[in-house]
Amino acid sequence: MQLQERINAFIKLGDFLRQFSNEVVQKDDIVEHNDIFFDGFKHQLKLAEEHNGWFTQENMRFALKSWSDALTLENLNTWLKPYQVEKLNPKTVAIIMAGNIPLVGFHDFLSVLITGHHVLVKQSSNDKHLLPYLAKYLEFVEPQFKGKINFTEGKVENFDAVIATGSNNTARYFEYYFKDKPSIIRNNRNSVAVLTGDESEADLKNLSEDIFRYYGLGCRNVSKLYLPKNYNFDAFFEGMYHWHPIINKAKYANNYDYNKAVYLMSEFDMLENGFFMIKEDESLASPIATVFYEYYENKTQLEEKLKANKQQIQCIVSNGFTKSEIAFGATQKPQLWEYADDVDSVEFLLAI
Repeated sequence: MQLQERINAFIKLGDFLRQFSNEVVQKDDIVEHNDIFFDGFKHQLKLAEEHNGWFTQENMRFALKSWSDALTLENLNTWLKPYQVEKLNPKTVAIIMAGNIPLVGFHDFLSVLITGHHVLVKQSSNDKHLLPYLAKYLEFVEPQFKGKINFTEGKVENFDAVIATGSNNTARYFEYYFKDKPSIIRNNRNSVAVLTGDESEADLKNLSEDIFRYYGLGCRNVSKLYLPKNYNFDAFFEGMYHWHPIINKAKYANNYDYNKAVYLMSEFDMLENGFFMIKEDESLASPIATVFYEYYENKTQLEEKLKANKQQIQCIVSNGFTKSEIAFGATQKPQLWEYADDVDSVEFLLAI
């Protein structure tokens, strides 16, 4: 199969996903194989929400829109332009996926197939309905994918390389188990935001998207704030407020109530607004419905601290703090060429 044929197949998949990216699902008659797949995918979305209460229709729509926006000819060509993709001896690459947010392993899946390899997927039990269905759609729009996409629920066997994502403990197991294979092993990371107190109302409202999208369960969600001394929280809480309906989601509300009770019984100092808490804490990873914060003395001191914690940080959200920063509101909309953990997975796949 030629690279352009693979690109065309994923563009068609993007067109298919676009139908499900708005609150009102609209069937587009020009999308290929809609008669076979459209109603079935609506059912898969329903099953995914029933199976995992964190996978609300709103959050799945957001994920599908992000991928439909990414899977365009312009984006795919821009992403792949620096690489020599055609000269490749196909291997079987195993992907062990996390399940914290909808389709969290899709970029790895895309990368393996777009480079011409075969893929063997072991999904998380938390996210098992969407990707197999989309894989079937790919096989219909490009029959040459048949036999190159496989899923397993058992032991991962008969593969040449692996991309595995898990917790810190699981990652240590992966490193040992896959020590004889080319691998990318990912563990827990968190994202942070650096504020100066000069942020606009729009900046803080955008930051709320980085905090609350997917209930804060993604590694690209901001879980820690770095603030200047004497920071005034009034504007921050105003920027967060339009997310207040999130407390009506039972799973989120249960976590909010539990964590608030723990903080109160432990007599921890914290600020809260009825649906969200912030607490001064040096840790990077905060519980659901909570964001930690820490004060910094000056930019140089903070740069050194973040550099020391580089292996634990996925994104730094700020405005003018660092060259590698992410804009407010953009953490959950990565471009195809923005790699998890800053590890170029396409370069890895072309070298195995």
